[in-house]
Amino acid sequence: MKFTLSWLKDHLETEASLDEIVATLTRIGLEVEGVEDPAKRLAGFSVAYVISAEQHPNADKLKVCMVDTGKGEPVQVVCGAPNARTGMKSVFSPPGTYIPAKNLTLAIAPVRGVESRGMLCSEFELELSNDHDGIIDLPADAPVGMPYADYAGVNDPVIDVNLTPNRPDCTGVVGIARDLAAAGLGRLKTPAVPSIAGEGPCPVRVTLDFGDTPSLCPGFALRLVRGVKNGSSPAWMQRRLSAIGLRPINALVDITNYITFDRGRPLHVFDAAKVKGNLTVRRAREGETILALDGRTYTLNDTMCVIVDEEALDSIAGVMGGEHSGCDADTTDVMIESALWEPLNIARTGRALGINTDARYRFERGVDPAFMVPGADLATQLVMDLCGGKPTELTVVGDPHPAAEIIDLPAGEVARLTGLDTSLEASADILERLGFGVIRKPDALAVTAPSWRPDIEGKADLVEEVMRIVGVDTIPVTPLPRAAHVPLPVLTVLQKRTRLAKRSLAARGLMEAVTWSFIAKDQAERFGGGQPALALANPIAADLSDMRPSLLPGLIAGGQRNADRGIADVALFEVGQIFRGDRPEDQKIAASGIRRGLARPAGSGRHWSAPPQPVSVFDAKEDALSLLAALGAPVASFQIVSGAPSWYHPGRSGTIQLGPQNVIGWFGELHPDALEALDADGPVAAFEIILDAIPVPKPKATKSRGVLNVSAFQPVMRDFAFLVDRKVRAADIVKTAQGVDKKLISGVSIFDVYEGKGVGEGRKSVAVEVVLQPLDRTLTDAEIEAVAGRIVAEVSKKTGATLR
Repeated sequence: MKFTLSWLKDHLETEASLDEIVATLTRIGLEVEGVEDPAKRLAGFSVAYVISAEQHPNADKLKVCMVDTGKGEPVQVVCGAPNARTGMKSVFSPPGTYIPAKNLTLAIAPVRGVESRGMLCSEFELELSNDHDGIIDLPADAPVGMPYADYAGVNDPVIDVNLTPNRPDCTGVVGIARDLAAAGLGRLKTPAVPSIAGEGPCPVRVTLDFGDTPSLCPGFALRLVRGVKNGSSPAWMQRRLSAIGLRPINALVDITNYITFDRGRPLHVFDAAKVKGNLTVRRAREGETILALDGRTYTLNDTMCVIVDEEALDSIAGVMGGEHSGCDADTTDVMIESALWEPLNIARTGRALGINTDARYRFERGVDPAFMVPGADLATQLVMDLCGGKPTELTVVGDPHPAAEIIDLPAGEVARLTGLDTSLEASADILERLGFGVIRKPDALAVTAPSWRPDIEGKADLVEEVMRIVGVDTIPVTPLPRAAHVPLPVLTVLQKRTRLAKRSLAARGLMEAVTWSFIAKDQAERFGGGQPALALANPIAADLSDMRPSLLPGLIAGGQRNADRGIADVALFEVGQIFRGDRPEDQKIAASGIRRGLARPAGSGRHWSAPPQPVSVFDAKEDALSLLAALGAPVASFQIVSGAPSWYHPGRSGTIQLGPQNVIGWFGELHPDALEALDADGPVAAFEIILDAIPVPKPKATKSRGVLNVSAFQPVMRDFAFLVDRKVRAADIVKTAQGVDKKLISGVSIFDVYEGKGVGEGRKSVAVEVVLQPLDRTLTDAEIEAVAGRIVAEVSKKTGATLR
């Protein structure tokens, strides 16, 4: 919401400075995003007198001007404007001045061999209008040397307020002035809108026709004004509209735009000569089309509301008017419409059609119903003042006045909710200044919200109004009570795991990403989701329609975006929610990551000492198991079985589980079809760990760690190569060997897997290294051989292996 300082002072009598106004707005909840001061932007421009304008010796379209700037000797300026002439007054900018429209800073420079020490400017170059046909031609009485911003009255600061959706009253300057007056920054002086009787009834009848469906138009007011002369709006109105970013069009349109921002009351004007017969407000019919004022044709459906005459559609109600009935320079009779629309329907219509207008912005938040008729009267008065004409009586259909609801505010409610020691009388005074109706009782207030505050629903809203006017900064700072004992842990196991998972994955070189919780429906179906219960009723975009069943689609898309920008080797992770259904227990916390291209754990990229290796299933497995170990999960108890969901490569993936009923997660290379569905390139290795599925560790009697027992004796390494059936899992060999003597055997690792010539069809060779770590003595050869024999015997028994 933008407005100028002088515009605000039309409604607020105040001596406060601009800085005080800005600070107060932010303090009372109307956060100021920025202040633009044209006087500073145009500080280098001043009124100047052209003493002479002679033909340039080397260019037919240039003139050499001697300019009196009011500051010492005349200045030589080379000018190409066709209207530059001797004796005129214009706007001069000296060297060093920044020219907004051209994004350059002036410097002394020769132009076709003649030195120019400044510039004579057009309105376009000062970003005051689109007129760049010539330099600004000022009246003869313009004082030479005066800053142009002061002379032209374009030194009015523009304040930009970031409104929250619950404050529709502040979409008009009067609402902001009311809040500032309530905060003690002045007196509200908005004059009452006089009622206009009009001459004779309006000849156009209005009908609200919604049949058996709910009405989308609570109220509608219409008036005809005959004999208007549509031209340019006055300079003061054009300056204000231009200052807030609106392009002046003509007087009739500018009047409606002005009232939209001045009072937060959108209006619409129809050219009466283009409207055929009476008006009907109804739901659009499926497939109806309308050519709107923005020049685009929109296809409507029966959820939308329209205004139609007896031949054509005239307007998309509350959103945008139609080109068919728009006003132009030839308009002589105009119909002024002031209506109320259902806010939710306006929001849905605007979103469905992709239309954002100032009218939609206000109607979807809720405009003041009590100002529907005064708004029409105010517009009529401005039309008569600026364009002439004679109005008819106002036709009003519907009931624009909702029943007022009384809210009780107990005496101690403000203190209970905010800690502010504000008396009941002080609260009543604040609410009355804000326009609330207040009846005082001994121990409470009976409060009625004003018509312009549809967001007030209960006593907590009243407390908020009191608090923001008194000031959040006045709430006393009270320390929390000190407990007499050591506080119990406040983080749950899942919260601790979430934090630890992020730290451990970041330590492995993956970068954290935060992606949308919504994905496209086809992606959700590809990754195990897409159920109707997980489809969003009101998606923010067509490709964000379903709750995500996995974190991988967002991570894969993020990796591809990096690759498209030249960073192909990227490793990303995310810890967040996934959704398997619409019940609370179907919402899980997952930790997932991807590695792309050459982004292996040991480092990415190419090196002379070794050929580059793309990421593989084993990189994803290493990430997953390292994460589980960091979380304190019983990694040794997990089973790793082949196979994973359909989005993984069937031969290069695995599942981590604690029995078939408790799946902890998956890892592997992604299936080419899954990558193609996401329009992503491979190879990509990924893992998914469901943090909720990890067993909660049993509580220990003490949190103290055991004694560190470091052996002083040399470890012994022995290698074994087993010939096994090709279907035997290498993990079974490792687990069996580890279990032979858990105290003596400190580690078992695979260092070679071979299939091919010499091992037989359907067989493979798996070589493992076993580390024996004695604790109390050096092992003898006989003891080592005994353990080795037990390892061979046990592995052979469990897997059918033979020693190669």
